[in-house]
This record gives sequence, structure tokens and C-alpha cells, in this order.
Amino acid sequence: MKRLIGYTVFWVAVGMIFDLIVKSALISILIILVLLILGYNLFME
Repeated sequence: MKRLIGYTVFWVAVGMIFDLIVKSALISILIILVLLILGYNLFME
């Protein structure tokens, strides 16, 4: 289950990266970094 959650969170972060193409904000960058790290850690455990 943790792998599935990690996979999902990782792709949510990838989707937010595409959101930066449209608009840029510091909050979006921070959320992307947190989701990428969280998704990677959950997927690799």
C-alpha cells in the first residue's frame, strides 16, 4: 500500500511541475519538492 501511495504522490508532483509552465509561485515549488521526496521515500521502502 505504501508503494501505491508513493507512486501516486510522485505523479501528483509531476503534474504540479507542468502547472509551473502556466504559472510560477514559490509555494508550488515547495509543494513539488515535498511531494517528490515523500513519493520517492514511500515508493522505495
